[in-house]
Amino acid sequence: MRALLRPRPRWPATLPHLPLRRSLLTQARAKGPLDPPLLEETIGENFARIVSAHGDRNAVISSHQNKRLTYHQLDLDSNVLARGLQSLGVEKGDRVCVSLGNNLEFATITYALFKLGAILVPLNPAFTASQIVSALNHLSASHLVIGTETNLPYKPPRSNVSLLEGIVPDLKSSTLTAEGSPSLKKIILFDNSAGRIDPQPFRATTPWTSVSRDADSSPPTPTSALSNHEIVNIQFTSGTTSMPKAACLSHRSILNNGNQIGDRMLLTPEDIVCCPPPLFHCFGCILGYMATATHGSAIVFPTEAFNPLASLKAVQEEKATALYGVPTMFLAELELINDEKIAYEGFQYLRTGIAAGSSIPAELMRKLHKTLNLTELTICYGMTETSPVSAMTTTDDPIEKRINTVGRLLPHVEAKVVDPFDHDRILNVGERGELAVNGYLVMKEYWGQPEKTAEAMKTDQEGKVWMHTGDEASLDEDGYVSITGRIKDLIIRGGENIHPLEIENCLFAHDKIAEVSVVGLPDERYGEVVAAFVVKRHHLPPGEKDITPEEVRSWVKERMSHHLVPKFVFFVDEYPKTASGKIQKFKLREMGVQLLKETGTSA
Repeated sequence: MRALLRPRPRWPATLPHLPLRRSLLTQARAKGPLDPPLLEETIGENFARIVSAHGDRNAVISSHQNKRLTYHQLDLDSNVLARGLQSLGVEKGDRVCVSLGNNLEFATITYALFKLGAILVPLNPAFTASQIVSALNHLSASHLVIGTETNLPYKPPRSNVSLLEGIVPDLKSSTLTAEGSPSLKKIILFDNSAGRIDPQPFRATTPWTSVSRDADSSPPTPTSALSNHEIVNIQFTSGTTSMPKAACLSHRSILNNGNQIGDRMLLTPEDIVCCPPPLFHCFGCILGYMATATHGSAIVFPTEAFNPLASLKAVQEEKATALYGVPTMFLAELELINDEKIAYEGFQYLRTGIAAGSSIPAELMRKLHKTLNLTELTICYGMTETSPVSAMTTTDDPIEKRINTVGRLLPHVEAKVVDPFDHDRILNVGERGELAVNGYLVMKEYWGQPEKTAEAMKTDQEGKVWMHTGDEASLDEDGYVSITGRIKDLIIRGGENIHPLEIENCLFAHDKIAEVSVVGLPDERYGEVVAAFVVKRHHLPPGEKDITPEEVRSWVKERMSHHLVPKFVFFVDEYPKTASGKIQKFKLREMGVQLLKETGTSA
């Protein structure tokens, strides 16, 4: 195994942003490197430099559309689209909601809006009409861009006609009337239905083709000068534990974050990055699109929504050098390879990628190194409110650090671990507490929610603003960050703190378990007890029997303290997840409570 995990150093150890020696920390507070300096330009200005240097290289490859754009063509197309949007009244500062899958159109409108200084608001395509109306109204959005169909993971295409009628009751009218969304001026409709839907009768909408056909491909002129400190992207948080909030991010925050992520992956114009995570989420649009664009690399969209088979085929066909995913995505891909549903070939070009979105079990990391050749796989940690990445491993970090931590802080980022009940008390190295982050990457605010902003962002005695993440973490003496779970996910059993990730890591090593998620369920005696929700492996070797609850408990009992043994074991086919693939543990808890009620079992 060790031979398979050898890192390949690709930069000198003396680079200023990753010094060979660091002073050892004694308190759980650290700063990232001061080099390289931050980029002080707008995204459009940075993009112009990349186009000038790498215009003839592929920028975006859309496998499912069988199309690709060079950086030069993406520049021209986004100029044309920006002028078309201006003709529809889009101005600097306008909020434009975009509900599209991973395709060339989403890629193009991203730069069109950034060049205008309009604010890109990606919407989860799984949103209902009422959720879209809520988003439009919360932001007083002026425009909505949406497809005739929505594609969601593992589901057939869904017509958006009824959804549109929920926003605009009379789609056949020559004027758009949306009484429920008074700020809405235009709906731009992109026909992605491959002939299944005829958009011609929907006269209340504006066809994408009419907006993107202007002959003038010269750069657009914004209504006023742009500043890199201005809001250019509003991201709705994933909602794993609460209702989504609208985090306001600037040119400066997402451009630099993407650039630093690409630096840590050692991306070059030669790299081809396969990106299954959705563009409506920070993972796709910043770790993916912004990290590749700042380095002249190519990004590949296998399908509009995640499909594990299409993702692996895209890696093979495009000779991808990097692959992105959250744990559930990687698990689905590994299952296909294990079940021989795809030829085990064409993965030799892979070297790096990103695993992020939630805690990465160590056993999964080992499998990705061994099976997919991702020996330089990086781990990212962050949250929407921090643009999003604050800590990340490098391609040549020691194996133990790459498997067991989320790396060290990015340049110009500061972090501390504090007592969750006393934010002024910084803990010692190795102690677990709440992680707080400061720096260029911290959002400006939650749009229209000053109370929520004040709850999350605290100003210390030095005048520094800290984003309190809600994540439990520890910091070691070398500055590596370990995430041990959500503060809210901590299980307190009879006064003892139990960290779900420890049990999940233990169970994930079992050959008969494909996925596992651990939560706490209420208990009269202990307050909370451990419950494990297990997805069994689909195919077992001949003669092997399905795993049983007793086997699950025995596995943990033999390897961990008795209080960590799950009292309840539930076998499930899938988990409730956000569209970006994160498991919604609060829904698992609700499921567990309901299952116990139905069986008459008391916790």
